[in-house]
Amino acid sequence: MDDTDSAILAYLQRDARLTNRELARLVGVAPSTCLERVRALRARGVITGYHAAVDPRALGRNLQALVFARLRPLSREVITGFQDYLSQLTEVLSVFVVSGDDDIVIHVAVRDIERLHAFLMDRVSARREVMTFRSSVIYQQTATHVLTPADDSRP
Repeated sequence: MDDTDSAILAYLQRDARLTNRELARLVGVAPSTCLERVRALRARGVITGYHAAVDPRALGRNLQALVFARLRPLSREVITGFQDYLSQLTEVLSVFVVSGDDDIVIHVAVRDIERLHAFLMDRVSARREVMTFRSSVIYQQTATHVLTPADDSRP
């Protein structure tokens, strides 16, 4: 990764719909150079895809929450099975396997508090491997939409 690759990534993360010609102009390279750089970033697995960002509220999902779950018996198979189950549920935005007191963190978006309660009772607590769980409603969210390479020179 050099400064040109970093600039390409920053612009594409802000707007993945930029044409190659626009991107090349913004970065200050020839369109052919820009196209080759983008192809190389995809080939190296740095760029993994393109997507449209969607506001959950625009789809009637006005309430978001984090659900923290502890699983038992704790094994790779149990965690993988629970992840697979969760990834099929329409309420689930993301699933994180974490360290600490909890094993899984689930980011959900639902219509309202009643739907969150139903999700917790019918989808989470009904699972045999879930030992305990707790939830936290998200009031506000701030996200970083531009990821840059790690700076190894910082402590």
